[in-house]
Amino acid sequence: MASTTLARVASDTHTQLDSEKVQARRTGAVLALDLGTMLGWAIRLDGGAIESGTMSFRPSRYDGGGMRYLRFRGWLDIVARDAAGISAVYFEEVRRHAGTDAAHIYGGFLASLTAWCEQNRIPYEGVPVGTIKRHVSGKGNADKAAVIDAVRNRGFNPADDNEADAIAILLWAIDTGGGVR
Repeated sequence: MASTTLARVASDTHTQLDSEKVQARRTGAVLALDLGTMLGWAIRLDGGAIESGTMSFRPSRYDGGGMRYLRFRGWLDIVARDAAGISAVYFEEVRRHAGTDAAHIYGGFLASLTAWCEQNRIPYEGVPVGTIKRHVSGKGNADKAAVIDAVRNRGFNPADDNEADAIAILLWAIDTGGGVR
């Protein structure tokens, strides 16, 4: 039988967020992601400035099936480097998808993100869609336009619903201390 290529990791290294870890890791940037081929992102830098945008991970016709996920991990490395470290990652936790392809793509991004966070010892937490929408718009079943309007009312100018969702996730994380309050 072949030997494992990965070093064994102690069982106490799991990095999902809990209140003690959130309190202990107050320094560093906080990253919020709306996972998907057109990924929305928002980051609060250590100094308090907030930046946001979108990033396309649409594969070219010559890409293999895993290239979008490798590019995503590379992008995460660049964001972490440019932000001088990330203290926590929050992402939209989707439980129902419009189709099989969307579910598979989301699962690939989720696996890549959580593995990257574990490898870099960064705590992460999925935030349910209804929680995000309720926090930013007052309605847990708000449509895309309502979320965009609510984010604009908070002083941001998202280019699309992906960026608006990422900003809404970040606002939830900031306002609730990562769900601790």
